[in-house]
Amino acid sequence: MITGELKSKIDQLWNTFWSGGISNPLEVIEQITYLMFIRRLDILEQAKENKANRTGRPVENPIYADETKPLRWSAFINESPENMLSRVRDEVFPSLRTLGGEDSTYAHHMKDARFMITTSNLLTKAVDMINGIDMGDKDTKGDLYEYMLGKIATAGQNGQFRTPRHIIQLIVEMMAPQPGDEICDPACGTAGFLVASAEYVERTHREALFEPSQRQHFNESMFHGFDFDRTMLRIGSMNMLLHSVENPDIRYRDSLAQSAAGEADRYSLILANPPFAGSLDYDATAADLQKVVKTKKTELLFLALFLRLLKPGGRAAVIVPEGVLFGSSKAHKDLRKLLVEGHKLDAVVKLPGGVFKPYAGVSTAVLFFTKTNSGGTDNVWFYEVTADGWSLDDKRAPLLPEDKLGPLVGDVTLNEDEHAKNNLPDVLARWRRRNGSEQDRARTEQSFCIPKDVIAAEGYDLSLNRYKEIVHEEIEHRAPKEIIDDLARIEADIEQAMTELKGMLG
Repeated sequence: MITGELKSKIDQLWNTFWSGGISNPLEVIEQITYLMFIRRLDILEQAKENKANRTGRPVENPIYADETKPLRWSAFINESPENMLSRVRDEVFPSLRTLGGEDSTYAHHMKDARFMITTSNLLTKAVDMINGIDMGDKDTKGDLYEYMLGKIATAGQNGQFRTPRHIIQLIVEMMAPQPGDEICDPACGTAGFLVASAEYVERTHREALFEPSQRQHFNESMFHGFDFDRTMLRIGSMNMLLHSVENPDIRYRDSLAQSAAGEADRYSLILANPPFAGSLDYDATAADLQKVVKTKKTELLFLALFLRLLKPGGRAAVIVPEGVLFGSSKAHKDLRKLLVEGHKLDAVVKLPGGVFKPYAGVSTAVLFFTKTNSGGTDNVWFYEVTADGWSLDDKRAPLLPEDKLGPLVGDVTLNEDEHAKNNLPDVLARWRRRNGSEQDRARTEQSFCIPKDVIAAEGYDLSLNRYKEIVHEEIEHRAPKEIIDDLARIEADIEQAMTELKGMLG
């Protein structure tokens, strides 16, 4: 968690950007991200220089040449405010556009990037704030991003850019990406799912990444992200680079409008929380998606897209609005039937309604499925998440200490009261037992399995409440006649008391 002091600095910096004429929250985040990235480059170069000093060898793949060393963070922050502004604006920032090679996806997105800090005072404050961040701590950087993104107050188009980190972490842990996977997020935003996947692979398969060809795959062909917002593409690209993925495939693509033919059957893992904008016109939607399901609903079109993009045997975990689970239109039913009968629907995890506050209170669920083209659904595992560790109001305040939040609690175990505040560790543990002991759980429990034939008999309704059984406590009530007799006796007592009171008053 970031400290209160750092939050205060960010708030002050935010107000300075605002008074300096940069009021769009995404533009503020973008400018801060550029500066974080420039500092991170200097830290990486220092690490390479330290290694060269220890080994007595030249610096491997230096980021800066001799003539560009004045462009390093450690060099220009010691200049006067006015000189620092001109240095960053006229030399440092233009050099970013060719970083990683002119053909890299990062350089492609940076062509349209603009440095919008116009005063030395604003740049000095921004540099001072970023100097106070521990750039070696990925959690600190991630929390900083979360705090800045949390300042986006509007739900509409901006709300789509932020999926809570602990929900992303849960989904990634459940899907357990492997070093050989090709992972895609067709609506990647700031690349949160891709970053979390990279961190997971580095943590769980560190030795595999020592192999040169595997490391090359990790850097160049493992991670793929699409978006049609160029600001998001730039932030997503830098986010991946900051997390040591050197040349990720992050590119412009209107996923629902462009044909998926060139990407079909390509990816082994899809992780996504696509923006659900309502309805699109048929002529604005790719024809190959309409062949999968005839609909204008974006939430259904994205699911059709994911089935097209996955290779046979590929897996997906997708956040969907709850209406997808029980919608009564022909398109809704056809798509659910396709997932259950045509492929392998693994699980439905229902999320609490407040997970995406303050952006929206919409109810959502996560669908987990495997593309088979030949069925394979035997049982579908359901889990109802009632608490994710944070309050479900607009404040989204943590309900537990930091070491007991999120899906991973290390050696810490949660007691019953703590589980009631954070279900995520239990979700992960039970997911891993879904083909074992979870098969015997009663429908009255928080998680249970439902056979395919039962789901088919219910018209392929996937809403958890359709199958969950509620046990009502039996309460014995007195007989109505007995209650009426008591009321009559009470009324008689009152009448007698009134008569006596009147007698006393004469």
